[in-house]
Amino acid sequence: MTDSHDHGPTWQLADFCATLRYDDIPDAVVARCEDLFLDWLASALGGASQHPIPVFERHAQAMGPASGPSEIVTNATTSSPYYAAFVNAAASHVIEQDDLHNSSVLHPATVVFPAALAAAQDVGASGQELIAASVAGYEAGIRVGEFLGRSHYRVFHTTGTAGTLAAAVATARILNVDTQTMIHTLGNAGTQAAGLWAFLRDGADSKQLHTAKAAGNGLLAAYMARDGLTGAQDIFGGSQGMAAGMSSDADIQRLAAKLGSRWALAETSFKFHASCRHTHPAADALAAAMAEHDLAADDIERVTTRVHQGAIDVLGAVDVPRTIHQAKFSMGTVLGLIAVHDAAGLTEFDTLALTDDAVAAFRDKVSMRLDDEVDTAYPNRWLGRVEIETTDGRHLEGSIDEPKGDPGNTLSRAELEDKFMRLAAFGGRTDENAARTMIDTVWGLRELSRVPTLRPH
Repeated sequence: MTDSHDHGPTWQLADFCATLRYDDIPDAVVARCEDLFLDWLASALGGASQHPIPVFERHAQAMGPASGPSEIVTNATTSSPYYAAFVNAAASHVIEQDDLHNSSVLHPATVVFPAALAAAQDVGASGQELIAASVAGYEAGIRVGEFLGRSHYRVFHTTGTAGTLAAAVATARILNVDTQTMIHTLGNAGTQAAGLWAFLRDGADSKQLHTAKAAGNGLLAAYMARDGLTGAQDIFGGSQGMAAGMSSDADIQRLAAKLGSRWALAETSFKFHASCRHTHPAADALAAAMAEHDLAADDIERVTTRVHQGAIDVLGAVDVPRTIHQAKFSMGTVLGLIAVHDAAGLTEFDTLALTDDAVAAFRDKVSMRLDDEVDTAYPNRWLGRVEIETTDGRHLEGSIDEPKGDPGNTLSRAELEDKFMRLAAFGGRTDENAARTMIDTVWGLRELSRVPTLRPH
């Protein structure tokens, strides 16, 4: 490498991630990592029986080994690290209950934990090593998402792109690589990074393929770099790097900003509603306004949601949803479930989103409008603003500054346990005793000398 690479943001990020140790991480960040891991596992179990996850399981069974060192949590089988990460990442993203980091617009858990867990089980890593690797993956992936900027997200699904590098870093940290090998890992992960929003217009299944490939390809990049496969020395900058091909507002300095002092993992939000995060601020604002003014769905003539451009870019592709997953990207459907049924959870989507005439009627009352205040705050803050016209002629407003699940309005461990039990039951493949055993395993993760299989056998 040249000296400029040695001391530039790419090298700084790689060096931080390669040398991060458990003892370097503040206790509050370790605890938050455990919280996020439990929340991720809940999403994976909750998505186990949902289409198209059996397709991913069949692919892993056909193409992978009959068994292996790494666990597929959806069906309690084992496989190679690659295929375990592949299936687990797909499963944990399908029910739209996995975490989100606001300013990077990245879902870190669904790519970081599948790769880190698969590698940890493969090499016999400890719980503390799994936590350190996961923190490294979060810190890297979030900064890559921020580096790529808002323009990237208009076309690319950041969890598929930045997520590939997040998974790669987490895996490489499990493998205990040096800084130079971490740079090769980033190079080979970045050249595989992909994921386009085009699927959403058709209600296609590609979103789960994005996370499956991000976790699998990130893991592949790390294992192959460890074995000597070289990669680009600066995959981010230059005339043919990620910034040139994927962004018009990239800021390479964001890759290494405040490493070791700002713990971006701790900024990550949990999902409360079972829908695209872009719908959550408006959903919470509508619920607050309906409670304040004692409104029922039939009292409302029209709702205008004041949103950021990213919400329009993603949610604007869905008019009348044709699938349950597409309904999770329909602002009108989400607000209809909130207004009519006071909840937009897994059961409501599964049984009501496409079939309830009252929800469909409310959906047609909802519109989105770009709002300067909301758009300026985004993506650092996701503000909820709604304007409501009632059937008796009143003009009301609803407003929230932190959606439920954000760090300032977070879920407690008791709420996370409740969510875990609900999602595990929804998935239909995990009984109550097994679910409670898994909760205990996660809360004791830092004490484990070797990461075990998570599902009781």
